[in-house]
Amino acid sequence: MDRFEKRAMALALSLVLMFFGLVVYAAKGLQADLPTCLPYKREIQRGNFTEVGPKRYQVDAVAFMWSFDMGQGNTVTVPRGAVVDFYVTSRDVMHGYHIDKTLANLMAIPGAVTYARVKFDKAGEYQILCHEYCGLGHQNMVGRIIVE
Repeated sequence: MDRFEKRAMALALSLVLMFFGLVVYAAKGLQADLPTCLPYKREIQRGNFTEVGPKRYQVDAVAFMWSFDMGQGNTVTVPRGAVVDFYVTSRDVMHGYHIDKTLANLMAIPGAVTYARVKFDKAGEYQILCHEYCGLGHQNMVGRIIVE
């Protein structure tokens, strides 16, 4: 190997190590839950919102043709300090599921269920946006989480 190849290999290795370190820092230092994909382990046919314990909730969200169904339409209301488990899937095409002001950013994929846990410490309104272009009505694909 010549000098240029050695430098390129060293740069590539250092970038991989840096990215790995940043992921570990986000997961441990910032306590960010990394999104996971649960293919075929759990099926969601329609949206559902349930209380599973004190200040613990579960949202089964189904994305389809420019809307989110979360059991109560496209709006969910929880108290401040609530921990919400989101299970997200799609009926038709790939959609995005980004909860504004949080680290939750999921893909809604037909045939798969993605998961994230979010703790809502601040009262207010959190927008849910589709960040994946999904067709002509994409700009209208929004939802809300209201934290009281």
